[in-house]
Amino acid sequence: MLQFVKVAVVILNWNGEQMLRDFLPSVVAHSVLPEAMGEAVVYVADNGSTDGSLALLADAFPTVRTIVFDKNWGFADGYNMAFDQIDADYAVLLNSDVEVTDGWLLPLVEYMAAHPQVAACQPKLMAYHEKDSFEYAGAMGGYIDRYGYPYCRGRIFDTVEKDHHQYDADVPLLWATGACLMVRLPIYKEVGGLDGRFFAHMEEIDLCWRMRCRGYEVRSVAGSVVYHVGGATLNAGNPRKTFLNFRNNLLMLYKNLPAEELRGVMLMRGLLDYVAAAMFALKGEWGSAKAVLRARKEYRRLKAEFAASRQENMAKAVSMEVPERTRFSILWRYHLKGCKTFDKL
Repeated sequence: MLQFVKVAVVILNWNGEQMLRDFLPSVVAHSVLPEAMGEAVVYVADNGSTDGSLALLADAFPTVRTIVFDKNWGFADGYNMAFDQIDADYAVLLNSDVEVTDGWLLPLVEYMAAHPQVAACQPKLMAYHEKDSFEYAGAMGGYIDRYGYPYCRGRIFDTVEKDHHQYDADVPLLWATGACLMVRLPIYKEVGGLDGRFFAHMEEIDLCWRMRCRGYEVRSVAGSVVYHVGGATLNAGNPRKTFLNFRNNLLMLYKNLPAEELRGVMLMRGLLDYVAAAMFALKGEWGSAKAVLRARKEYRRLKAEFAASRQENMAKAVSMEVPERTRFSILWRYHLKGCKTFDKL
């Protein structure tokens, strides 16, 4: 018999009144558990919204608990601060543009309860506007290659696959998507939570990498399905998003790479980043080209501030050899060898 558990489903909101109108009803209706198993509570943590979000919550969603912050703390610190105020065994980080399905929560809870070594898991993440396709942000769970480039079962770079149940098998992952991420809350806090210095983007990969190095596992659960709009806050071509992705990726690598790989990987990343900036410029995307160069400059400026985090990660790691950080270059296999889908890698 499963032990009674408390589950917190937490949506971080910033001026997302319309998304709350569109998607919160499904979360409230379907985030339930059998009474004998546990209780699920839906929270909205508000990052200093100036629109009508809080009035909407008070008027239309009286059962939803609210946590109100004085300003926009970003994705990472917003969740860290919210979790400091929540008593739960499991917590779900849920984007405000996600439509959940009937029964979505139960398979995640059952899986975590049956696998105590698993610290984080995700559902099958499908595209809201093309419901037979995986969604870019996480599909069926993710990996990174030798040089830190993320990819997923079901999505490599901009190639997104249709779901034919080809990735339903339970396999180890390096990271689960922050769009809908269930964590074992005591372990989340044990490893330090999301890195607030990232503000947004790459923080869930960094978190899961730390979990993996400390001996915990990350998985996906095919029996749970949700639909994600994606890009609702910053679209893929936004220079701000480009800046955060490149900067945070470099900081994540610095924090987590084994000592014997650090210099070589970072040298290669420098070359690859300058190539990326040149490609943006050739396409006339000057904002993104400048964002890459600015990200590298900011990484160099911030690197010393992350030295203590790197030392802590090295000291607390059970093993630095994480199989889900693959040894090949995904750039090489995708662009030069033509491996466009995960099963071809």
